[in-house]
Formats: sequence, structure tokens, C-alpha cells
Amino acid sequence: MTLIKSISGFRGTIGGSPGDNLTPLDIVKFASAYGSWIKDSYNGKLIIIGRDARISGKIVSDLVSSTLMSLGLNVLDLGLSTTPTVEMAVKLENADGGIIITASHNPKQWNALKLLNNKGEFISAKDAEVVLSLVESNEYVYADINSIGTYSINNHYIDKHIEEILKLPLVNVEAIKAKNYRIAVDGVNSTGSIAVPMLLRKLGVEQIFEINEQPTGNFAHNPEPLPEHLTQLTSIVKSEKAHMGICVDPDVDRLAFVCEDGGMFGEEYTLVAVADYILKNTEKGNTVSNLSSTRALKDITEKNGGTYSASAVGEVNVVEKMKETNAIIGGEGNGGIIYPELHYGRDALVGIALFLSHLATSNKTCNALKLSYPSYIISKNKVDLSENINADEVLEIIKEKYKKFKINTEDGVKIDFDEEWIHLRKSNTEPIIRIYAESKSETTARNLTLKIIKDIGEIANA
Repeated sequence: MTLIKSISGFRGTIGGSPGDNLTPLDIVKFASAYGSWIKDSYNGKLIIIGRDARISGKIVSDLVSSTLMSLGLNVLDLGLSTTPTVEMAVKLENADGGIIITASHNPKQWNALKLLNNKGEFISAKDAEVVLSLVESNEYVYADINSIGTYSINNHYIDKHIEEILKLPLVNVEAIKAKNYRIAVDGVNSTGSIAVPMLLRKLGVEQIFEINEQPTGNFAHNPEPLPEHLTQLTSIVKSEKAHMGICVDPDVDRLAFVCEDGGMFGEEYTLVAVADYILKNTEKGNTVSNLSSTRALKDITEKNGGTYSASAVGEVNVVEKMKETNAIIGGEGNGGIIYPELHYGRDALVGIALFLSHLATSNKTCNALKLSYPSYIISKNKVDLSENINADEVLEIIKEKYKKFKINTEDGVKIDFDEEWIHLRKSNTEPIIRIYAESKSETTARNLTLKIIKDIGEIANA
């Protein structure tokens, strides 16, 4: 059983003992710290909350809303919702913050509190440290009986979110509708099963083949939208002769596509394709992804006259770099699309609308569109470290060994070779070093990874 307190929020497994798992006592404590920070930071009153369909979601949501009201804050509860919908609602309601109750792609025994600021964006590392200090101090002041907050419900905010997507100039509903697409959807038994078909119908897609469409929280498979978890969707795409398949994670901020032949479009290329469409239909623009994402985004950005920048891993870091560089599109190589014209948050729904607009206007099949982009292979691995090995020292030695190459130390160590790159990062939650390598050759990417793993082994045994 696990409880993780970090700048990303509070995440843990349900059940067990307080302080070791995400128990009711821990949930109240975390919500109290966040609510106190909101009051101190913004003198705020309104908080938006929403949840995915996890079995524990209603319990956690009730504890969070009651705690916030006890602090004197007003709560607007969106009920079953998505992470980007809650982010949008904070903006549209001029709220002072938001909490999304979801453990994203983690299995059903997990849940979490994701924390937003008054812009509907994830709170910064600096602000998160303040909230964490409040958790440790345990010093909260609750409202008296005449000052407790109010509670209201809005179960229709996904509709509002979709309305805002349809207003975007580059969402081409007519082109999508004219293609008469047949699309399979895996809602992974969460709120994607509500939001994705609703969006597709608004886009003019009438032939939708849904699987895992009941938002029960009993995920039919591992909910991370990786190829090995999408075999059922692949089968439906082929058996129904669909033009493509769509899968999202439980809180609908990550996005994966299956092509008409059952092959994966590739989570790394979700952002590449959407960015290509945005860049081709904008006079000039810049892009951002994190240091562990494919070089293909840099290639297509420069081809379209823009400038590509890389950020440290993590949505907060991507958003910060996008604002710094005035990027018009950004995201991460896990299928996360951030389109500032709508909001600064990963949003699978706007990603779907923009991708289908691109697909429809390109007159290509899904597979043909994928093949039109530079072909790179990413190898993703990790190395377990024994307790006596210092990850920072390992990274420092690797940096020194490869100093004749281009080195980026913004987030771990990234080494750029002529045709390949490799990125090493230590985990914030486990004694491991993550290793990502990319090349146009799968063999080269794998061999590069094995070389670095061997280097780490020699350092550990020195």
C-alpha cells in the first residue's frame, strides 16, 4: 500500500492505515491544507471539484467537499467529469481553484487529489511546497457555523467543455462529418465513456463502436493507454472495419489512436500530428514538449518555420515553457495535448477534435498520416538502484563521461548525438533511474540504452 505526497498532488491506495495509504483522515488533511492555501493566496471562496469513475471516487469527493465547506469555501461539484473539464470550469466560472479526484492511469485501487490554481492550471512547485508544509504543520482554522461554505452541483459541464471546443476555428466539423467516419472507442469504464462519444456525435460522427462504455470504475484492462493494453480496441477496429480507434485514460487527459489496420498510431505521434495541423494552419508558431518526447515534433516545427523548445518532464514544466516561448501547441509524448487557445492543460477531447479535423482535411487514412511523419523509435527502460547508490552522483558521472556531446541537465541528463539522444532521469518516488533513448533504428535505440545501463552498472560496482 502506498501514499505519495508530491508537487503533483496527493496520491495513494485506498484502505489501510493513515499516513501509509489514502485514508479518510489523509484526504481530510490534504483538502484542509489545500483549502487553507487557497484562502491565504486568493482570499478565495469558490472551488470546482470533479472526479473520474473510480469506485472510491464518491467517497473521496464527499470528504473533499465537506472539508472545503468546513473551511468556509463554496464548492461547485461537477460530479463524473474529466481533468480538462474541471480545468475549463475553473476558468469559465472565475473560481479560485479546483481539485480533480483521479489517479489518472493508475489501477482502480488508487485515487488522488490533483490541485489547480485560480487559472485552472496545476499549481506550481513553489505553491505545492507551501501546501505540503501546511500538511506537515497540521494547522488549519475551520469556519464557525455562520461561515461554512455552500455546495452546488452541475452535471452538465462536459457539454459546456465540448461547446467551447466546437467554437475553435481549427475544429472543422463539416469536414469530419463529410467523411462519415466509423470510429471505435474504449472508454476504459470511466468518464471517457461519457465524454468521447458525446464529442464525436457533436463532430458529426454517427457510427461509433463503444467498448468498456459503462463508467463503473471497474477497469476492463490496465487503464494506461499503451499498445499492450489496447488489444480489445484493436480487435474491434478490425472486425467493424472502423477508420480508427480512440482510447483515453480514466481522467481523459491522455490520448491514444489505433489505425484502420489495427496498428498503433503511437502515443508519441499524437502530439506530432496535432501540432502539424496547427502549424500548417497558423502563420507561424512555436512548439514545446518535454525532454523525453520524440524529436519528430522538432522536425515538423522547423519545417513549418517555427521554433521548438524542450522542457523538464511534467505538465507544469511544459506549460511554463510554452508561456515563456509563446508556443501555440505543446504537450508530452504520452498522448497529452495542450492547446492554449482553449486552456493550458492536457486535453484528450480537444486533441480528438483537432486530430479528426487534420485527418479529414488531409484526405489520408490514419496509417498513411502516421507514415507521412519522420520515423523515430523510442526505447523506454529503467534501472533499479540499491540503497547505497546515489542517483545524483550516477548522473553526474554519466554527464562527465559524455561531456564531448551536447548535454542538457535541466531535468536529469540528456545527451544529444548526431542522430540519436538518450535521457536519464531519477524518479522522485522510487530508487530508479529512467532511461529513454530515441533513434530512427530500433536496434540503435536499444543498443544505446544497453550501453548506458552497462555504464551505470560499472559506476555502481566501482
